[in-house]
Amino acid sequence: MSFTSQLNWRYATKKFNPEKPVTEESLNAILEAIRLAPTSFGLQPFHVTVVSKKEIQEQLKAVSWNQEQLLAPYVLVFSGRSDVVPRIQELLNLISGGNAEAREKLKGYEDMMNGSLASRTPDQIKSWSAKQAYIALGFALAACAELSIDSCPMEGFDSEAFKKILNLPENLNPAVILPIGYRADDEAPHAKVRFAKDEMFSTVN
Repeated sequence: MSFTSQLNWRYATKKFNPEKPVTEESLNAILEAIRLAPTSFGLQPFHVTVVSKKEIQEQLKAVSWNQEQLLAPYVLVFSGRSDVVPRIQELLNLISGGNAEAREKLKGYEDMMNGSLASRTPDQIKSWSAKQAYIALGFALAACAELSIDSCPMEGFDSEAFKKILNLPENLNPAVILPIGYRADDEAPHAKVRFAKDEMFSTVN
């Protein structure tokens, strides 16, 4: 199966089969795709909480307009980070590997990142980090499709309620969620409908 054929196969699954679990190997492959996703400056300003406990999922469902997708084998909660400026130091330490000389050579990169991020308002940081989380979401969706695992990206939930239920720290703000699993036997996906290429794309020469 080609990658594009798998993208044609996937759809936003509304009901998952509770009797068919996702293997730990498949889950780890999806999480690794998320980890390898590109982000601005390479800062990865997001965190993913993996929720599999049914009692917690039921609480999340209650603040997601009772949508059945929340009872999937796993629910991945993508949260943007607000602590992006301190994260710059963590990233540079990773890049330099603790080598003082290598760290000093990164001074220009450090100044550029600080200049870009330190001047932004908290709301701007929240919006920016959420956008980075969405890039990672795309990689998760692609990984699920490649593995023939169903998924359903969702924004329809109470972010503040999620934060309380999951006991997330102040620096994490839930932005988007991704239930994953296998479609229920009685699911009947609609034929995929997309706008034509000539409406979607144009070329500037």
